[in-house]
Amino acid sequence: MKGQARLFISLLSLGSVIGQVSYTIPEEMAKGSLVGNIVKDLGLESTRLTSGKARIYTRDSDEYIELNRERGVLLVKQRIDREALCRQTTPCALHFQIILENPMEFYSVTVQITDVNDNAPTFEEREIQFKISESAITGAKFVLERAVDLDVGLNDLQRYELKPTDNFALKLYNNADGNKHVEMVLQKPLDREKQEQIFLVLTAVDGGEPQLSGTMLIVITVLDANDNAPVFTQPTYKSAVTENSPKGTVVATVTASDADHGSNGKIAYSITNTLDDVRIFFNINKETGDVTLIGNIDFEESRDFQINIRASDEGGLTDSCKLVVDVQDVNDNKPEINIMSKSNVISEDAKLDTVVTMINIDDKDTGENGKVQCFINENIPFTLKTTTNDFYRLVTDSELDRERSYEYNITVTCSDEGVPTLSSSVTLSLHISDVNDNAPVFESSSYEGYIVENNTPGLSVFTVRARDADWNQNARVSYILEDSSVNGVPVSSYVSISADSGVIHAVRSFDYEQIKDFHFRIKAQDGGSPPLSSNVTVKILIQDQNDNPPQVLYPVQTGGSLVAEMVPRSADVGYLVTKVVAVDVDSGQNAWLSYKLQKATDRALFEVGLQNGEIRTIRQVTDKDAVKQRLSVIVEDNGQPSRSATVIVNVVVADSFPEVLSEFTDFTQDKEYNDNLTFYLVLALAVVSFLFITCLVVIISVKIYRWRQSRIMFHSNLPVIPYYPPRYSDTLGTGTLQHVYNYEVCRTTDSRKSDCKFGGAGSQNVLIMDPSSTGTMQRIQSEKSILDEPDSPLEVRNGTIIIPLLRTSQSLYCMHCIYLIALCSISKEKVKLLLLLLLLLLLLLSLEIKLLPHVYSAPWTCN
Repeated sequence: MKGQARLFISLLSLGSVIGQVSYTIPEEMAKGSLVGNIVKDLGLESTRLTSGKARIYTRDSDEYIELNRERGVLLVKQRIDREALCRQTTPCALHFQIILENPMEFYSVTVQITDVNDNAPTFEEREIQFKISESAITGAKFVLERAVDLDVGLNDLQRYELKPTDNFALKLYNNADGNKHVEMVLQKPLDREKQEQIFLVLTAVDGGEPQLSGTMLIVITVLDANDNAPVFTQPTYKSAVTENSPKGTVVATVTASDADHGSNGKIAYSITNTLDDVRIFFNINKETGDVTLIGNIDFEESRDFQINIRASDEGGLTDSCKLVVDVQDVNDNKPEINIMSKSNVISEDAKLDTVVTMINIDDKDTGENGKVQCFINENIPFTLKTTTNDFYRLVTDSELDRERSYEYNITVTCSDEGVPTLSSSVTLSLHISDVNDNAPVFESSSYEGYIVENNTPGLSVFTVRARDADWNQNARVSYILEDSSVNGVPVSSYVSISADSGVIHAVRSFDYEQIKDFHFRIKAQDGGSPPLSSNVTVKILIQDQNDNPPQVLYPVQTGGSLVAEMVPRSADVGYLVTKVVAVDVDSGQNAWLSYKLQKATDRALFEVGLQNGEIRTIRQVTDKDAVKQRLSVIVEDNGQPSRSATVIVNVVVADSFPEVLSEFTDFTQDKEYNDNLTFYLVLALAVVSFLFITCLVVIISVKIYRWRQSRIMFHSNLPVIPYYPPRYSDTLGTGTLQHVYNYEVCRTTDSRKSDCKFGGAGSQNVLIMDPSSTGTMQRIQSEKSILDEPDSPLEVRNGTIIIPLLRTSQSLYCMHCIYLIALCSISKEKVKLLLLLLLLLLLLLSLEIKLLPHVYSAPWTCN
């Protein structure tokens, strides 16, 4: 580094460290050249730039300096041209800030650029011409065009040289503004007859090392006498104009006079400024000297202008003056808000005075127009603090709570003090990150759930809900069943809970008669680290179901003995015979019992109390009333559906105990007699049914055998001669047969009452046939042998085959009678139903057997 580094570091106690450091470097340094060791000069650790994500912040669009985090040095990013950067302004410096994060810090850096003699003095015109009268007196002055050197200091323009110096000499004047004014002075009168044109060379030399120079050719044309030069009324004019004035505005008017007459006294005005932007903004009327505005001037770019004006007559004589134009500021620039560094997310447990955003404010106006005040919207836990004139810090000034507000839109508004006031604003979005600082909260302080007994295991009882005001994982609630016991049994064997949904399920089927209620605790735990939790008590109430019938306590129903109540014949109306006592282990309306008289020997004698079960007489007992009374009382509960129990109450109407005892003995004997009769009837029913089934099997076997025999005879080829036995009639009504072979059904006139006979051959000679048919004769002999077998059920009478039928009508009628007697004697409803079905089956079979001779006799009755 060619320059020397000057270090100025100051620490501020506002929550972030702010330092200043200054470097000086020459212009035109090569890219990558070292500017300074920022880590060493600021006294930072070597790793601070990397850990703090150090970066350069500048308001300029072009960055000339770059930061190397690894080496901790500042380097030249691109070639720096001091003349393009600062023009004639001295000193020329670059200002920027270095921003660090975690914690947030910033340092101001100034890099001063020193001038290098890299620009030679130059003239705007390569050649200038003068027309000078030969009558010009010695000492006449001619203003020359000033050379411009973009360098400053010693490297700027230092002197002029004019060659040759036979007739003219140079005079250099230093103006109050620091610029040099050069004039050419006539030292020796001109003689047009000797030399009509004179060529001079004007050289401008700067003071750099090495020296640089520029030249301009001066051509002088010698004219005839013009002995008076124009003269301005004052050497310096001053004027003021506001920025943003419209084009065409007259800034000032300059005036010059010439004592000559005619063309030698006619003056022309011109602006002689070179190598600057005066001619871009201003123009002068050649004849009137009015200086007008032709461009848009901006106070923030140029605060004043110096206009060099020349007045020339036609004789070549000139005079010069200077017009100084001051540009007045107008409040036309809003404050610029530049975000140097900001955090988009901040934790809700951040400490007070935590820096959120660093802001830089810039207003190009000056004075009151450039004074800026910044503020933020109210009712937010942040404040805006200023560190220096143009820098602000947005910091926290109260505790944050994400559950109250998870995002803040902070509007920073900056206003200047100009008239009218201009302002600008920017909105910063800041998200508050969650911290697990809220435990889950149940919707209720306690819960009660109801479940009907005899439930299916796994049934959903109800759901508990807990809310967590935190966010994301910190708000994810899990439900846990705390360990406890119910009657010595772990509660987990009664219920379970879904960890995600909070749905409570029944693990087992509950019985209200064993357990009516139980309670347990559920813990809701979030997913934070460390997790937070809360508890709630849950009570489960078992609801009764009508699953138990009433139980009769009195009268006691015993199997070996019979209990009877006594009612004297002198009993009045409303006499209390006895009371049926029953209980129901259910509860509520499922245990509300009602008593009704279902059956009674005499329903007009007794009644049962609907609510109390008391059996009372409803009329006076008479001698006609039966001694033994049997009452059937049904006890029903009020459940849905209702359940019931039945009790038999035996009542004896008697006036003395011996009479009651005798009646009681008869009662018992009758009961035993009825029981024995029922047993014997059932036994007889079984025997008869067995015999019936056996007969049925035999009949079916015989029918199958006859069917097979009929098939044999039906397929034989024997010729048959028609025959009509006595007492038989032809059912067809023909009386004669028209064919040699004829099959016809023959019955007796009283066939409904007698056995059916099957017709045989028509005469003693069985068949009349051709003697040559030997095969037929053999077949006839074989058929006859079958009929002569002793075991054959067929009988041949006078040439007629007779098949005896089973005489089953009397047996079936006997069986009918036995079934009817059993059906009337047995009191049990199921046995009666069984007997009724068997009786119907027997009737159907009887009808079938009755019709057997008519169905199966047709193929065998032939003539």
